[in-house]
Formats: sequence, structure tokens, C-alpha cells
Amino acid sequence: MNYIIGAFKPACNISITFGDGKSRKQVPLKKENGQTVMVPLFQSQENIAGKISVEPVSGKKVEHNGIKVELLGQIEMYFDRGNFYDFTSLVRELDVPGEIYERKTYPFEFSTVEMPYETYNGVNVRLRYILKITISRGYAGSIVEYQDFVVRNYSPPPSINNSIKMEVGIEDCLHIEFEYNKSKYHLKDVIIGKIYFLLVRIKIKNMDLEIRRRESTGSGANTHVETETLAKFELMDGAPVRGESIPIRLFLSPYELTPTYRNINNKFSVKYYLNLVLVDEEDRRYFKQQEITMFRLTETS
Repeated sequence: MNYIIGAFKPACNISITFGDGKSRKQVPLKKENGQTVMVPLFQSQENIAGKISVEPVSGKKVEHNGIKVELLGQIEMYFDRGNFYDFTSLVRELDVPGEIYERKTYPFEFSTVEMPYETYNGVNVRLRYILKITISRGYAGSIVEYQDFVVRNYSPPPSINNSIKMEVGIEDCLHIEFEYNKSKYHLKDVIIGKIYFLLVRIKIKNMDLEIRRRESTGSGANTHVETETLAKFELMDGAPVRGESIPIRLFLSPYELTPTYRNINNKFSVKYYLNLVLVDEEDRRYFKQQEITMFRLTETS
């Protein structure tokens, strides 16, 4: 019986270390099983290099038909779970067919890797980057090991960043004007604005400002849209009067935001909206939604 149990144990241990692992920034990544692990952070055009060690379990040898490492960028739709679409695929052959009797270490390097999209874990889609090590074996089945890493890409501040001014009203009942200082915000930014009441003939009970994320996946008839309210900020409690002005100051840093993603590899988009919600005394709700663009500003250490 022990012999049978032993047959299902891995024939070797595979470990992956990045060349600059000690100095490189580590960030949390949520795995499929719900666990959060710390993984290295990269950006597009960086070199990804390190060492892979293969160590046979004591007393065993590993016969193989070759060893390779792949760098993969993948998109997985949750309605099509398990099917990964590779948008980046690079491979390095590490060893020719042979046998391993003791610990063997292989250096690897992928130079100036094009990683145009950011790591993303959404409601219906995820985008991930992995190193995949495969020890090819015929009859015994290949041995595969994965190592995740995260990619974030940074943008300079936009050269043009217009303010948003809008008027909203219900004829002869309500007329308000709102203004946000910018239309493009970085992830740690502050939304500053004002709301003017030009005409108030309905009794407003309260007013909130929401940050909403809209994730759309698929295309055509198979488009699936998921909207999340990430933040709710009370602007006013009580009835405003004509001529009143209410200031807005909303800090974005407490919220888990990503940049705006537009049509990533024809698979998904992520957009952000400011949603102004007014509720009257009869609990009728009035909305005004405005898209804003989010970007990741280069971090200064």
C-alpha cells in the first residue's frame, strides 16, 4: 500500500527564484482559493530573470524528455473557466532530454518583455502573468510548476485635463449644476468639486456621490456588464435651498481602484463613473452619471 501512495508523490521539487528577488517590490495577489500571497511586481519592458532549481526526491532519479520555462500572459473569462487565452507567450528551453540524479539549477532570462496589460482580478474576468516550468515526461506524466507575478504600468499626468461641468434638472422642479475639477484622476487623487442649486421645488432628503466601476466582458450578444459601487459619500443631509452651493472633496486613496482599461485584447473593459444620487422625501431617486478616466501615476519612493 505504501508503494502505491509513493507512486503519486512528485518525483522532484521545483523552486523558482528571481534574480533581483530581495530588492524587488512585493505586492499582494489573491489566488483562486481565496488565499493572498506576496509576489514580485514588474512593469512592461523589464527583464525577468532568475534561477530554477530541480531537486529529485531522495533516492529517486528524474528521467525527462526536456525542461522548459514559459512566460505567459493570460486572460480567463469566468463563464469559460479553465480556458485561458494567451496574449503573451515566450519560451526558453532549459535542458535536453536526460536524467537528473541530484539538485540541478538552470538560469533563465526573458529580456525587455512586452507586457502591455496590467494584472487584473475582476468580477467576471482575470488577467494574470505566470512563469510555467514543465519537465516533460512520457509515460509518467509531465511535472508542471507555476509562479505568479504582478504587472503594473504607469502613466505620466495627462497634458490636457479638462474640468467637468454639467447641468441636470427636472423641468420646473429642480435645476442643479455640478462641477468636478478634472476629468482624469490618478489612483491616489482627490476629487474636488461643487454643486449649485439653481432651482429647488421638490423636497430633497439627501444627496450622495458614488464611485462606480463598470466591468464589461465578451462582445456583441455575449456582452456581460457588472457594476459595483466602490464608495458612497454623503454630500448633504437635509433640504437645500435655491442659491446654495455644496463643496465636494472625495479622497480616492482608501479605495481599491485600477486604471481605466479600454477594450483589453478585445476581451474586456473597466470604466469608472461618478454617480450623483438625489433622494426626495417620497424616496424617489434621481441620478446623474459621469465617466471619469483613472490612471496609475508613477510612484515616487
